[in-house]
Amino acid sequence: MKEPRSHPPLPPGQQLAAPGKWPLVGERVPAASAAAGSDPATTDVSAGSAPSLRITGLVDRPMTWTFDELSRLPAIERTIDIHCVTRWSMLGTVWRGVPLRTLLSEARPTIDARFLSFVSRSPRRHSTSLPLADIEPLDPLVAWNWQGEPISEPHGGPLRLIVPDRYFYKSLKWLDTIELLAEDRLGYWEREAGYHNRADPWREERFVAAGVTRAEAARILRDRDLAGMNVLGLDGSNRDLAGLKAAHAVLRAADFSRSQLDRADFRHANLSGASFRHARLAGADFSAADVEGVDFRGADLRGADFRGASLFGVWLVDESAEAARIDSGTRFDPAVWEQLSPAQAAFLAQALDLTPLTPP
Repeated sequence: MKEPRSHPPLPPGQQLAAPGKWPLVGERVPAASAAAGSDPATTDVSAGSAPSLRITGLVDRPMTWTFDELSRLPAIERTIDIHCVTRWSMLGTVWRGVPLRTLLSEARPTIDARFLSFVSRSPRRHSTSLPLADIEPLDPLVAWNWQGEPISEPHGGPLRLIVPDRYFYKSLKWLDTIELLAEDRLGYWEREAGYHNRADPWREERFVAAGVTRAEAARILRDRDLAGMNVLGLDGSNRDLAGLKAAHAVLRAADFSRSQLDRADFRHANLSGASFRHARLAGADFSAADVEGVDFRGADLRGADFRGASLFGVWLVDESAEAARIDSGTRFDPAVWEQLSPAQAAFLAQALDLTPLTPP
């Protein structure tokens, strides 16, 4: 078993979540567990049985454990650091469960098995994958306890996968099925959102290549209308895009640094991992948008509206004091204090001249 890390430096671009706060991301409620023996790609999980775990595919011994049976196996505790792709980290979290390699030894993968597909008991049958060769060095855990308590359902309980040294989208919630495969099967985020399939936070493997070329980006930005579009890695930097229409757009990992975006409409947009460094965003509307992990350092946010937005992992200031420009017209919900890291919350409170840092 790999030795656990002991509070290493944070991976690039990460910041610590507020002490004791586990940001809630992704789906909140699972579906019923899939029936044993069904096809994980086609099963209707809304009519299944109680939570269980099965290993199927290229194995000599297909196995199924109920949750009670799993919890009676020899369990271990591991101290593991969490690094979310939306740029927040939690160090030294304690998990209890059974090593994945223990379960695989029971099922006995065949000589043709090269990959593992992990399938969730979620409404959209969320999944992810890992190479079989990575199981020994990464030493994932099938876990049911976090910090001495059962994992709550919104956080993936009663059973979830924990994969050390990978972005947290590889640590699948509501683990239901593990299928051994000869060829890789991309998971939901890797297939639908362009997330990197290896997901090494120390290499910042957040996304795969950009979704459009520079020429294509120039063409779709010309009319300043991205409403409802889905474009990965859009390069909208160093442009005059004042009044941009981008409501309900999906623009993960977009680069709008140093652009003029006054009065831009980003309502309900998904901007996860985007950069707005040194952009002009006076009066921009980010209400109900996903701005998790977005970089606003040096941006002009006077009069911008962030009410209802998800701001986990957002950057407003750094240790060099490069900071966003915020005034009394910049609007946030009281819930913002639960989402920001301590350093970001302290900066925002100072910028808005607020005391205390938490809502009344």
